[in-house]
This record gives sequence, C-alpha cells and structure tokens, in this order.
Amino acid sequence: MASLARTFASSLSNRTFHAGAASAPAMKRFFSVGTSNKEEEKKQRSASGLLNRSVIDAVSSQTSMQMRHNTTNIPDFSKYKKTKSSGEASRNFAYMVVGTTGLLSAAGAQATVTDFLANMSASADVLALAKAEVELSAIPEGKNVTIKWRGKPVFIRHRTQSEIAEANDIQISSLRDPQTDAERVKDPKWLVMLGVCTHLGCVPIGEAGDFGGWYCPCHGSHYDISGRIRQGPAPLNLEIPEYNFQDDKLIIG
Repeated sequence: MASLARTFASSLSNRTFHAGAASAPAMKRFFSVGTSNKEEEKKQRSASGLLNRSVIDAVSSQTSMQMRHNTTNIPDFSKYKKTKSSGEASRNFAYMVVGTTGLLSAAGAQATVTDFLANMSASADVLALAKAEVELSAIPEGKNVTIKWRGKPVFIRHRTQSEIAEANDIQISSLRDPQTDAERVKDPKWLVMLGVCTHLGCVPIGEAGDFGGWYCPCHGSHYDISGRIRQGPAPLNLEIPEYNFQDDKLIIG
C-alpha cells in the first residue's frame, strides 16, 4: 500500500511538472492579455474622464455666463410712464405739431421765392435803360426825331396843325387796320411810334411815301401822317409804345 501511494504521488508530481512546463506560454499569454486589457481599460477611463471633464467645464462655463446675463439689473422706468393718457390731448398735440411744421414750411418757401425774385429782377442800371427821356423843346414843329429805346428805333413827330387835320380827315372804315388818330396820340401835336415795319421788321423812312408819312423801301409799305398802314404788304399800323409827358419832357417806357 505504501509503495502504491508513493508511485501515485511520484506520477502525479511528474504530470504536474510536465503540465506546468507545457502550459507556461499559455499562462504568459493569459497574464499579458489580462494586463493589456487592464491598460486599455485605464486608457479608456482616462480618455472618458478627460472628455467628461471638458464637457463639464463647457457646461459650467455656459451656466456661469447665463447666470451673469440673468443677473443683469434692469432699471425701473415706472415713474416715467404716463399714469393718465388722453386721446384728445394726443390729437391736440399732433395738430399743433402739424400746424407749426406747415407754418415754418410756408415761411421758408416764401423767403426762398422772395430771394429768387430779388436775384432775377433787373438791377438799377438796367431799369434806368428801360426808360428814355426826350426834351420836347429841342424838336421843332414839322420835324421827326428818331431815338433808340430797348434796342428799337422810336419815331417822334412834332406835327403841324395841317398834319393833324389831315390825320383826322379820313374814312376809318377804308383803313386796313382801323384806328382814329385820337386813339393813337395823347397830345395831337406829338406822334410817338415804334419805327419797325409791321411786315418784316424793317425801318421805314420818314417824310416819304404816297401819304406824306413813312415809307418802307424794302417791300413798299406806305404809312400816313398818323402811322397807319395805307398801302403795301404790312398788315398793321405802326405800334404805339407806352409813354407819358412830364413838364417839357417825353418819358418813354
């Protein structure tokens, strides 16, 4: 019995030795795999810890910013608000503003128009040239004088009594442009006319023509001693300008 036990023990020890020798590489691989798994687990834990830490920091930062924004104090404007509002008062104020604006606009427009007209109006020297003065005492009876007024010739005739009678001794209905002598003169002794032919704007010649008045040699228009067209192509009488007598002066314009 004792020998049998020793034989079993020795065989068991031999099997264990051989089995241990045979499984050593496997044990090494087992322990290496376990170690690598533990290291991977540590890495994952560390990575997840960093990620969780960054997420926690971002959330805490955003939360702190929201807390800072949410803690802003808003001033109280309640004392500046209207306690009583009236629609009638608001309308009256609007009407006043509109009326004031309209008055100011009208005043500005009036000032602008006044300045514009003042700048566009003729100066004193131009207005002086707009009128012409003639000494009537320097014109003898039965003579013509031609002056220049506003760039146009003006005929001034000191008529005799016979010329006045001749101007009135005519049948008005026979004239091309019917006018009495009284309609053309303010003083029968003085005949004042523009020296421009009514046909094509020529300047007629005085004391000429078939009727003792003026004659236009350009196209043959004849005017009588009152400046009325009597013969030729001219359609109208010679024009009478605006004039007045002042003492012994004739003021044209």
